[in-house]
Amino acid sequence: MKEIQYEIIREIAVLSTGDSGYTKKINLIAWNGNEPKYDIRSFSPAREKCGKGITLTKAEAEKLLAALKKELKQ
Repeated sequence: MKEIQYEIIREIAVLSTGDSGYTKKINLIAWNGNEPKYDIRSFSPAREKCGKGITLTKAEAEKLLAALKKELKQ
């Protein structure tokens, strides 16, 4: 199985920290040398492991932001 490589281009925010030390973050990440995408997932304290997450293009992130702004006004 091919090893997955990633480069964190920019750390944007820590959304939460669990008792185990894992942090749920939003970052701008380039996966396997591809264009960077916005990425939300959990990482172990030393970043040697990461959980399942979601990646978003800039257009998708903008739509998500608009939807959350609308939702959170309620």
